[in-house]
Amino acid sequence: MSGYDINKIVSLCKRRGFVFQGSDIYGGLANSWDYGPFGVELKNNVKRAWWRSVVYDRNDIFGMDAAIIMHPKVWEASGHASGFIDKYRDCPSCKKRLRVDDPRLNAKRPNLCPECGQDKLPLTDARDFNLMLKTTLGAVELQGVETYMRPETAQGIFVNFTNIIDSKHPKLPFGIAQIGKAFRNEITPGNFIFRTREFEQMEIEYFTDPKDADDVYDKWVEERFGWYLGLGVDKDSLRKRKHEKDELAHYAKACSDIEYKFPFGWSELEGIANRGDFDLKQHEKFSGKDMRYFDAKANKRFYPYVVEPSGGVDRSVLAFLVDAYREEKVNDDLRVVLKLHNDLAPTKIAVLPLLKKRGDIVEVANKIAVDLKKHFVTVYDDTAAIGKLYRRQDEVGTPYCVTVDVESMEDRKVTVRERDTMSQERIGIDSLTEYFVGRLT
Repeated sequence: MSGYDINKIVSLCKRRGFVFQGSDIYGGLANSWDYGPFGVELKNNVKRAWWRSVVYDRNDIFGMDAAIIMHPKVWEASGHASGFIDKYRDCPSCKKRLRVDDPRLNAKRPNLCPECGQDKLPLTDARDFNLMLKTTLGAVELQGVETYMRPETAQGIFVNFTNIIDSKHPKLPFGIAQIGKAFRNEITPGNFIFRTREFEQMEIEYFTDPKDADDVYDKWVEERFGWYLGLGVDKDSLRKRKHEKDELAHYAKACSDIEYKFPFGWSELEGIANRGDFDLKQHEKFSGKDMRYFDAKANKRFYPYVVEPSGGVDRSVLAFLVDAYREEKVNDDLRVVLKLHNDLAPTKIAVLPLLKKRGDIVEVANKIAVDLKKHFVTVYDDTAAIGKLYRRQDEVGTPYCVTVDVESMEDRKVTVRERDTMSQERIGIDSLTEYFVGRLT
């Protein structure tokens, strides 16, 4: 459901505590975003769902967490130090930097700046701009070692390839999974959290016999596509796009993107690439270490091929938010609701007392919330009338509300309201945990 304006998503995120502008009290920092109470829960749930599907539910993938700052030679070996460059032009009027492939640039009016609208002063000629963020290791800056904040998480996996082999003794095919921060000092189009300088990746490097790489690649494309569908993404808003030969990185044998139809158009959620044996050979060349895999059965060493499913956490969060967003008319009132998959919803249950001035109702409601918290992410809220409380929980995607009312004091039952249909049913207090286990797990 990507037919809503992106500004509505941004407004909801700020109003309800999903995402805030970074450094907001100082006027903000461009393309910097902070995740609020609901946002961090949604983000963590996305990462948990991914980790469960690729690590816990499989026997052939191991997890790890590599350092963000790595030896400078890592980036020489990977090619980032010399080749991770984009070309930009600068506007002399507003000082904005523009990528030369920015679709807003007008070939017929080459000096027209899409940011400020001036076209009298010529834009600068295209210049190279390294996308890596530099930093210095050492107490004295001028004497320190210059290195970079990692622009991707993949290289941390490749440099640990032999460590995983020596510690886990896996047989091909096997994979290594990692979730972590990466940094790219690029000019971003400002599509909210879609493209930022600081972002988080969910990445697998899956090592396989070269003769099996094509089949493995095809299976990963289908598996990763199915993961988004399994978490409720509208199939009409999701597609696979195979890269043409002129789009491929120089080392890639094949690559496919899983794209989502955002309000600003079709854009990449995740890429699945057959990287061949480029990375292991490069790190062997620069480190002097043998990066080959030893096949005991065949009694030979060789470089496995690598299939890499690489997705963006922040992009996934945005896609799930956009896809779940609905505006519905209910009794002539507008209901805004996030129809998030239960696994992704930041809060699973909200416990609401109908009358906060009734001490006995409040006491029972608090007791129910405490008991449910042992099993589910549960909140207690008595800060508004019941109608407003329902709407508040709808906006943050809470699947179920439990209302304690006057009758609850007599029949020991509560009203359970389901988010998507707004249907209600009376459930015994002693049966609540069992009721929700069957619906939320």
